This record gives sequence, C-alpha cells and structure tokens, in this order.
Amino acid sequence: MAAQTFHFANGGSHLSLPPGHILPQDKRPNLTHTPLLSSIPVIDFTEQPSALVVDKISKACEEYGFFQIINHGELCDGMLAVLAAFFELPPQEKAAFLATDRTRQVRLFNYYVKSGEENKVSMWSESFDHPWHPLDDNILHLLPQNPPKYREVIAEYAKEIGVLMKRLLVLISQGLGLQTDCLEKKLGETPTRHAQANYYPPCPDPELTLGLNVHTDMSALTIVRQSEGVTELQVIKDGHWVVVEPVPDAFVINVGDQIQVLSNGRYKSVHHRAVTNKTRK
Repeated sequence: MAAQTFHFANGGSHLSLPPGHILPQDKRPNLTHTPLLSSIPVIDFTEQPSALVVDKISKACEEYGFFQIINHGELCDGMLAVLAAFFELPPQEKAAFLATDRTRQVRLFNYYVKSGEENKVSMWSESFDHPWHPLDDNILHLLPQNPPKYREVIAEYAKEIGVLMKRLLVLISQGLGLQTDCLEKKLGETPTRHAQANYYPPCPDPELTLGLNVHTDMSALTIVRQSEGVTELQVIKDGHWVVVEPVPDAFVINVGDQIQVLSNGRYKSVHHRAVTNKTRK
C-alpha cells in the first residue's frame, strides 16, 4: 500500500482544552525536552552521480526510517491552499463528509486513543482521507465541490505525486540491490493509494494532547508535506523523540511497515507522532 499525507495548521481559537482531548499522564508529550534533530537526511534529487542518491536513501532508510527530499521536480503549489480552504469551511458543510465507517472511500474523521475500557480521548486534529489514484469519475464526484478547485487541483497533484512515488520505489529497490521494478511489482498492479490531510488547529494546552498518536505507517511509503514553519512531526531516534524540522519545498518520506517486511527488516518503519502548538508557528 502507498499513502500520502499532507500536514498543516492554521485557524481556530479555543480558551481551554476540552476534557475529551486530555490524554492520560503517561501518554502526554514532554514538549520541553524534545531536541531538534539537526542531522535529518536531506537528499537532493539532482545530485550526480545518481548512485550517490541511491546510497544516501539506503542509509537513511536503515538508520532513520525517514528522509527529506529536495529538488524533486515541480509539484502543484495549490494543494495545501485548497486543503486549508476545505478545513475552514463551516462545520455544517463539512458534515457531509463525516464518517466513522472506514470502508467509506471519502471521509472526514477524528483519530482517538482508548483511555480505560470505555473512554476515548480524541486527538486535537481533523483528518480528511480519500483515494488519489485512480481519480476516475467514480471517485471525483465524491470529492468536495467546495473549495471550487479542489477536484481540479487534486487530480493534477495525483499525476505528479504518482511519478514521484514510482521514482522513490525504484531508488529504494536499487538501494536493496534489487531490480529497479522489484518493489513496485511486490506491491501489485493495483496498490491502495490514499491522500490524507491532517489539520491541527492551534491548541490552548499542547502539553496535554496530541495531533496524532504514536504509530507506524502500515503502508509501504508515506510522502508527507509539512507546512512551512510548523514543527509538529516528531519521530523516534535512538530511543528519544526528535522534531522533524520542515525544509522549504521538501517532502518527508516515511518508510512504512510493508517496506520493512519486504526488506527483511533492513529498512525501518519508524514510530512517529504529531504534536500541537498554540499558534501556527
């Protein structure tokens, strides 16, 4: 399975954190002791010879389970803008997409963690999920009509991100010493490809909750676009939580569970989470 995630944070105002979002003490983030990881691999796709790119990606997958890529080609600049506009729609308009049924192809939902046998603690976020390939009429008519350009932008973005995903699978296959199309073949002719936008409103008490709980990705790869200046993404490195500092126009690439299995554990699917903050920056 291949997945794609968009992260951003803006809008919203709350004076205090509602009780339903307050995590138990042992699950709360320690935001005062989370160091900034300055050695996150940042890989320039234009670097020559290309064997250097393969080697750097391979080492990053082994040591970190994630890396950032720059100079990856022109990608649609309008994606984050239409997603932000969608989350800023009135609640009654977004309600048409609310669903707890995970079989729904297009759905707006909230993540949660269990606290005790019956209680649930909701994450301080909203998530909007739908397929990004193939974007045929069966899917397009289910996507939002407002913002007006949502369908047009996501269709164009899907074409571009599909090329990038294919290239990453080739480079990762080469790093494992495999044929260039090995991983793509292993994932099958019709892998599941989903886009998920995660919206983190400003939070009055970031130390009491999370935007996304600790997890690994079940997919093969996740391509993450962070909002510029928003450091909500954190990963485990050497047993400690570290911040993934956003790099302008970069994508964060997360190795998922399936790549870890297909590489016999050589490449790591890392635990990560999203924290919140009181303002956009």
